[in-house]
Parts: sequence; structure tokens; C-alpha cells
Amino acid sequence: MRLYRKIAVVALMTVLFVSCDDFGSTNVDPNNPSEVRTELLLTNAQRDVSDVVGAFMGTLWVQYIAETQYTEDQEYRNTNADFNGWYTGPLQDLQTIIDLNTNEETRGDVLSGGSNENQIAVARILKAYYMQMITDRWGMIPYSEALQGRDNLQPSYDSQSAIYEDIITELKEAAEQINTGSAAVNGDILFSGDMERWIRFANSLRARAALRLSESDAGLAEAEFADAINDGIIQEDVMYPYLSDADNENPWYTRFRTRTDYAIHETIASYMKDLEDPRVLVYANPAPNYSDGNDVITFDEIRGMPFLENAGELENAEISFPGAAIGAGGPSVGQQSAPLPIITLAELHFSMAEAVERGWISGSAEDHYYSGIEASWNQWGVYDEAAYADFIAQADVAYSSAEWDEKIGNQKWVALFPLGYEAWSEWRRLEYPQLAPNPFAAASFPEIPLRFTYPSSEVSNNTENYNAAVDAQGPDTPYTQVWWDAN
Repeated sequence: MRLYRKIAVVALMTVLFVSCDDFGSTNVDPNNPSEVRTELLLTNAQRDVSDVVGAFMGTLWVQYIAETQYTEDQEYRNTNADFNGWYTGPLQDLQTIIDLNTNEETRGDVLSGGSNENQIAVARILKAYYMQMITDRWGMIPYSEALQGRDNLQPSYDSQSAIYEDIITELKEAAEQINTGSAAVNGDILFSGDMERWIRFANSLRARAALRLSESDAGLAEAEFADAINDGIIQEDVMYPYLSDADNENPWYTRFRTRTDYAIHETIASYMKDLEDPRVLVYANPAPNYSDGNDVITFDEIRGMPFLENAGELENAEISFPGAAIGAGGPSVGQQSAPLPIITLAELHFSMAEAVERGWISGSAEDHYYSGIEASWNQWGVYDEAAYADFIAQADVAYSSAEWDEKIGNQKWVALFPLGYEAWSEWRRLEYPQLAPNPFAAASFPEIPLRFTYPSSEVSNNTENYNAAVDAQGPDTPYTQVWWDAN
């Protein structure tokens, strides 16, 4: 009975938070909230992907974005964050889907969400996606004992090596579990129930996870990366689909609805302008004081926001705000439904270039490197054959195997925009691009953070396990490296 009461609560909350008009009619009987609709749980869990791809903190730390007036975040003052919402939100929804489709007493009642095996597989893939994001941000986290509800309110923390090993296993097994011949999942706003795309998505996430272990577990990294590529990765960019609706709009559009707190950062703006990279004309809008007012944006019109002791001293007219392509720019400029990247062809080509250099896969690192740049140009709609040829011929762009980590690191950083947390993880792993920390940060936060610190609720409510994690991982500060950050 405890299980059914829990299911009823989750189902009711799902009905409250998911609008059927947004992602299709589900015909839920409002007088029967105890009828569990796993397709609603899936939609609800997928909507939280927006909080990963649309997050702003990572964009500040990798110097994609700068704060224009309230600069505490880019001064590294706010590194304490709460991970509990991920466990009680999307992860609990996904675990409920797995439980309902596994339990012999309930698995026949939830087939409106698709076949049991496909629902379980998709939930496992998304759980792995979220868990990797969480462990990349905090390091050791509750994992094997998590999501047990009242049965375990004080879960232990797992080592990051164990978490990564299991994430990779989950992604591999989930892809193999998918049956393209049985009923596809419903409530799927990412792939509309295309199970072949779910398989490729899982393989691509496995390649991403494997690459993260390049400096900490090279053997596992090599084997799993090569296997994931061989099994088949995405054939098109995976984007989060926003709508022209206030309930499901692009978060950068939301941030600029009434405020102008974020500008394009001088670091990325200057780097791209120096190379005459046309993507910067999409990443940023013209600075009003340097714009000639016509529809053609030039490099001279883009002005990045530098680190300043008092950011408010610089007028908004002097700087470029993030571009309409990612939804920003204000209601008159931004795009409410602009999609944001989850994982792209460009990212995977750069990853494969690195894998070739490390001897993990065969092929040409140079070809993958250039394909990564080309894919990114296509992603942002700026590709021109002649301009592309001139761009890659420049000494600072042209591939060099002797400098592969710098070349790939710099161009991958540009291509990952605006996926701040992924860029931050890759910067920690490769140490490229070479970013100088904010010179006006407080003396107690002199460098770019390497992790988030644990939520205070863990210190008080899960003290024993928190202390064990700190003893194993290192001091609970922003400058304790996570396990895979071995440089």
C-alpha cells in the first residue's frame, strides 16, 4: 500500500506540472488521479533537461557569459548548491517508471506509456544522463543507495569511479534493452518515441562519459569509447525543444524578459573576433553604441564584457548581449522557442579526434577536428565554403597533431556554447582553453571553481555519510578536484 500511495502522489504532481496542450493530449481523468500515467512522468522528467542545458553558472565559469551588475557568481562566491531537487524531481520520476514497469503487479497497468522494456530503457538512459551531470558538479554523491525514499533517508556516497563505471554500464545495457519492434515510449518530447534515436543517444552519452575518464581510467575509457562509437552514435544534433509558450520557453529568453543581467564575455568574444569566426555574430548581438543599425552584423559591432571591479560602471550600450539564436536578447530580439543543445555532432567529432590521437580508434584526427568545426558552423547556420576554408587555414586554427589538446580544447570550447556545464567539465579535464580567473574575485575564491560544495542539508541531515565522503574525496571546498580531474 505504501508503494501505491507513493505512486498516486507522484502521478497527481505530474498532472499538475505538465500541460497536455504543450506536448500532446494524454486524456488524463481528473477524477482518477491514482491512475498512473508513466508517459506523464517521462515528460516531466525530460522537462528538467532544460535546467541542465539552460543553466547559467557554468557559462560564467568558462567565460561564455559575463554578469553586467550583480557579479557574485562570476566572482565564485556561490559554489554551494543543493542537489536534492534532482533526486526528488526527475530522478524520482524515472525511478518510478522503472519500478512500475518492473513490478509484476503494475507492469500491465502502465502500457499506455509504451512497452515495459522500452520504458525501462529510456528511464535508465535519462537517469544516467542526470547522474553524470550531478557527479561532475559535486564529485562523490549518493548513488547506489539513492532513490529509496523513506526506506533510506541517509544514503551513503559512492566513489566517482564506481558511479562512472555504473553509468557507462547502464547506458550500454539500456541501449541493448530497447526493442525497436515493440511499442515505442509515449510522452517523449525529445525523440517523439523514435527508439533508434534513443539507442544512438545512449551510445553518444556513453562516449561522452568514457572520454571523461581519459586521465583517470584510460583502460575503461578506451574500451567503452570505441565500443560506443562502433555501436552507432547520433546522426544529427540533439536539441531541447522549447515552445512559444511562457510555461516552456527558452530560459535565456526568460532571463531577458525584463532584465539585462548577462552579456557575452570578452574572453570568448575576443577569441572569436580575432579569428573572424562568424559564429560570434550568432552568439552575440551588436553593442548598441557600435551598431550601424542595419541587418548585417559585423565583427566590429560585437563588444564583449570584461571582468570589472564594478561592472555597473559600464553602460549596457557598450556591450553585446547574448544572441537571439540561443533565445536571449530581450522580448523584442530573443526567440522564445529557440532550442538549446543537449549533445551535438560537433562535440562528438572533437571527441573522436581526441580518441584517434590517444590511439583508441582508427581514423584521422585532423578530419574529425575539421568536421567538428564544420558541424558547429552548420549548427549555427553560418557555414559558407569559402569562409570556412579561410578560417581553418589560419595558424591558430589549422590542426597540429603535436598540439592536439590545445587545438581540440579551444575549438571544442567554442562549439559547446552555450552548454556551460559540459564546457566546464572539458576545461577541467583538458585544461584548455587557458582561462585566467576573475582578477576581482575575493581572496578566498582566487581561482575558477573545480566543483560545487555539498548542500548544507547534507551536513546536518546526513552527517556520517557526508563526513565519509569528505574524508575520501578531500575538503568540501570549490578547489578539491573530482576524481576524473587528474591534471
